Amino acid sequence: MSPAFIADPQRLVIAALCGVLLLLVLIVKFKLHPFISLLISAFVIGLGSGLPVPMLVSAIEEGAGQTLQGIILLIGLGSMFGGILEVSGGAQAVAQALIKKFGEKRAGLALGLTGLVVGITVFFEAGVVILIPLAFGLVKKTKRSTLYYVIPLLAGLASAFAFIPPSAGSVLVANLLGVDLGIMIVVGVIVGLMALLVGGIFFSRFIGHRLHTTLPTNVLEVEEIDESQLPSFKLVATIILIPLLLILASTVSVYLEGLRPIRPILEFLGTPFVALVIAVLSAVYLLGIKQGYNAEQVRKILERSLRPTGQILLVITGGGIISFILQACGVGELVGGLLESSGLPYVLAAFLIAGFIRFSVGAAVVAMTMAAGIMASMPAVMELSPLYLAAMVCAINGGATAFSHFNDSGFWLVSSLLEIDEKTTLKSWTVMETLIGVTGLVCALVISMFA
Repeated sequence: MSPAFIADPQRLVIAALCGVLLLLVLIVKFKLHPFISLLISAFVIGLGSGLPVPMLVSAIEEGAGQTLQGIILLIGLGSMFGGILEVSGGAQAVAQALIKKFGEKRAGLALGLTGLVVGITVFFEAGVVILIPLAFGLVKKTKRSTLYYVIPLLAGLASAFAFIPPSAGSVLVANLLGVDLGIMIVVGVIVGLMALLVGGIFFSRFIGHRLHTTLPTNVLEVEEIDESQLPSFKLVATIILIPLLLILASTVSVYLEGLRPIRPILEFLGTPFVALVIAVLSAVYLLGIKQGYNAEQVRKILERSLRPTGQILLVITGGGIISFILQACGVGELVGGLLESSGLPYVLAAFLIAGFIRFSVGAAVVAMTMAAGIMASMPAVMELSPLYLAAMVCAINGGATAFSHFNDSGFWLVSSLLEIDEKTTLKSWTVMETLIGVTGLVCALVISMFA
């Protein structure tokens, strides 16, 4: 949105810094819910910069509405899809098949690819809980450090969330920047694989030999999965590929004349939420009903899968509100002017902004939303090519992934699940997240050269 009010630059900078500092204090020190903290921070930035109250209220309402408009269906449907995948054993089926294919020596790669595939549709936290027993089982067999197998798994899940649609993180930023999801899938898969290799496979071999961490005390026996009860790998892989292929087909149809007669059909089926509806219905039938679940059980699975979405949608909304407040104050013009005078590439600037917010606040989604909002508010950005904008998505989400530390819930999740101390978590998890983020930046810079 174009600002109808231009704040005094000095006043705006002071207000924005105070708002971000307050956000940090409220979340980290006082443990206030991120959504409430984001709202308070938005008020401080808006009022502090001199934004008239009617415009402040309007920006809050518009920010909430427009932020949710593009993603609420995708996140809701993605959660349902992930719920079916979890309960049916689909995630385990993918992991087991890949481990058989690659063998125990390359089991880390198999777990990483599993995390990458599953992370496209399943929230990071859910993916960790679903798949980590497989890593623990391999640790018991090989007596290696838990980090040797867990790091690739975590890297796959984190890379998918950041870069590959229809994951919540990639869709959120792509939507804010107006990036076609078909293009984003192609770019995201390449960047996601590179991030997995650097942050997951290569780093796990390094850290796994230098830090020996043992199994958590509560993991006395890792139950062997009854493979006879699992759906087939081919079936699960096909269902996961449905939304990706439909979205890609829609994008490709624009460039191939031979597909012109069926282009309207492909465009409809390739609309992201339509593609996900088809994927969910396929999963409900093939992984639910066909696996012996009745209609009532399937309904309960879908309802349970939606429970975590409320929290993430609220946080996304809060971040979107701050973004719109900043836009309403004219921060896009201010930042754009500074970038033009500095000569800093847009993708690098996007990474640095997201990285600063991530380091300060801890929440990746907040960093993604705020950084994307700031970049989107710059007039010159919207004139960039679709490929350049896709690269910018990777840069933003790379910055929002890196620098995880004590103020990030993911840091404590990993620390508690693996029963490792904070120092070890910094050496393993934090470094892994930063490697993923920096890899995203490097890939974004390379892609931007060809855009």
